Amino acid sequence: MSDNNKQIAIRLSGVKKMYKLGQIGGGTLQNDLQSWWARIRGKEDPNTKIGQSQRLVGQTLMALNDIDLTVYHGEALGVIGANGAGKSTLLKLLSRVTAPSDGEIDIYGRVTSMLEVGTGFNGEMTGRENIYMNGAILGMSKAEIDAKMEDIIDFSEVREFIDTPVKRYSSGMYVKLAFSVAAHLDSEIMIMDEVLAVGDMAFQKKCLAKMDDVSSRQGKTILYVSHNMSTIRQFCTRVIVLKEGRIIFDGDVNEGIGVYMTQSIDTSQVEFDLSNKYQKYLSPYPKAKMMKARFINKEYAVFDYQEQINFELQIRARMPANWLSLRFEIRAADGSSVGTSFAFDRFSIEEGELKSFIVSFNSKGLIAGKYSVVLGLFEKNEFGSYTDIDVIERALSFEIKDDDGQIGIQWSKQYWGFVKFDDLHVESSRN
Repeated sequence: MSDNNKQIAIRLSGVKKMYKLGQIGGGTLQNDLQSWWARIRGKEDPNTKIGQSQRLVGQTLMALNDIDLTVYHGEALGVIGANGAGKSTLLKLLSRVTAPSDGEIDIYGRVTSMLEVGTGFNGEMTGRENIYMNGAILGMSKAEIDAKMEDIIDFSEVREFIDTPVKRYSSGMYVKLAFSVAAHLDSEIMIMDEVLAVGDMAFQKKCLAKMDDVSSRQGKTILYVSHNMSTIRQFCTRVIVLKEGRIIFDGDVNEGIGVYMTQSIDTSQVEFDLSNKYQKYLSPYPKAKMMKARFINKEYAVFDYQEQINFELQIRARMPANWLSLRFEIRAADGSSVGTSFAFDRFSIEEGELKSFIVSFNSKGLIAGKYSVVLGLFEKNEFGSYTDIDVIERALSFEIKDDDGQIGIQWSKQYWGFVKFDDLHVESSRN
């Protein structure tokens, strides 16, 4: 069970996961029995339509299609890809929440998983009782759980509520306790799906440090799904990129992030529907919602070097919003942060009103390349503090063309960054 002196933790061979949309079975009892008997004998399903290698065939969706993957003990594997790429399905198969339609999955070690907030928790039980239950599921004795109880409670930061039913916990408290349980109990493999999006920044930082510790020092294997490329880059030692149910990249973290981000940036699009995009950690019914964005007077989202970027933004208010401002965060194709611009002029929208704004950004200094934009709508109060109302990852995307007219040193963004500042001025001292 080793390859190049590495111990295998997880191995998938030819794994497929198929869902039938809009129906439970194959249409008739006879077809269901035929399909079941074919699977028992390891034969091809006689009711499978030709072209099954495609992802969507009629009412059949291949959520995962022919996945081969080996993960070794001690690795921190990042799983990235667009929404619907198959990330969560993969983690559910590894957590044994569901079974594969075809292929084999071998797991060598005990698994703890956090596929969503509060996974595995019983709402009627207290935090302490849920810790005992999770430990028992992993095969630990009460004495073993007792030995780790104080560490779990201290790390979770919910000591004063530990004997309260978890149904009364906020989503942040759920995550803190669930992560603490997963990190401290005796499992060899940790599986996590976007769980750190809920916790506050201080707790996220503590979690990342703990994940690094359990992976590098304790030798645990971690599979981590996230759309936050900075945490993927900071923590993971390897990434896979999923696209339409298939692995299209497996290897170096930065290279994988580049593959993912580049394929997700479409410069042929100038109008963006934001109405159905929500962040997990924000309310699904915000006070105001960004509805649509459109680059003005553009056929393609491609701009000349130092050209001003203008776009129209539509915002709808569900209730009166009088202290709104806008945040414009630019990220490079590899997901790294380039910079942020703020609209310091506050604006207001009446209840039920759909209002349009013209937003301008000076792209001066941005080197040639593809970029994505995080739009943040936030509310400031009279005391100067602010609260995010709506935050949309990859709300816009655009490209800056090569600076053909500039003469001088060839810019190397790999070392010098994504912003090209004005030239230095040097003159002799008169001393």
